[in-house]
Amino acid sequence: MAFDKLHILPIAVFVLFPATFLITYIVAVLLKHVEAEFPYISDTGTYSPESCVFGQLLNFGTMLMASVVYVRFQQVQEYFKTYPLHVSVRKLNKCGVWFGLISCLGLSFVANFQETNVITVHLTGAFMCFGFGTLYFWVQAICSYYMQPLANSIFVAHLRLALAMICSVFFILLSITGVISHLQFHGANPRKWYPVDGGWELHVISTVSEWIVAIAFCIFILSFSQEFQSLSMEAKIVLLTERIETSDVNDTSPFVPHTSADEVDVIVRQSGASVIT
Repeated sequence: MAFDKLHILPIAVFVLFPATFLITYIVAVLLKHVEAEFPYISDTGTYSPESCVFGQLLNFGTMLMASVVYVRFQQVQEYFKTYPLHVSVRKLNKCGVWFGLISCLGLSFVANFQETNVITVHLTGAFMCFGFGTLYFWVQAICSYYMQPLANSIFVAHLRLALAMICSVFFILLSITGVISHLQFHGANPRKWYPVDGGWELHVISTVSEWIVAIAFCIFILSFSQEFQSLSMEAKIVLLTERIETSDVNDTSPFVPHTSADEVDVIVRQSGASVIT
């Protein structure tokens, strides 16, 4: 069975993540779990009930992201087999798929380990998501230059390079200002950070940087949509590794009643499976 609507995957990611962040932000602000001014994305998904929505939708988004990473990997592999691309493309592609999957794993950590419950795992997941995600974007930006104009235009390659640079700059800015602002914080609750609590300016820089990185992530993934329109993926065939013999089948079995070995082979073939003997 072939799947030819693969371009829906990056579009779904682009829609799902902003919708998730917007929903949890609105709920968290209305329930006064966070202040409306400059919260971290994770702050809006820390407390129940918004944490339930945050975790569920991010888990679904993680699966979509992993699917995009896999399809992109297979796309580059096919282009490498079909066209005389530089050998670096194949090496970069293999590194890129691991960067992408590690980023997805980090996103699942962020979704399932709230910062108020297991802060170490949550921060590790955030670093994996943004850090390895940025590396993944650099790999894909470089591959885009090698693959233009076969797979994408030079404009798309420039766009991906710009987005990778934005992610790099603001991820570093997010990390540095985030650490320093928390060291300067002397308030009661960092989810409700006020200017008088210390480190306010750095806190604002850090949170704005996080939102910029998240938006850049979504735009980068969306850029795969046009290329995926020309792709089709076939499902892998499940192979039987053992031959069914009539001596192994109970006479009262409702599955294959009173059949010979040849008849069993016919039944298996009609079911669409392949037999390895």
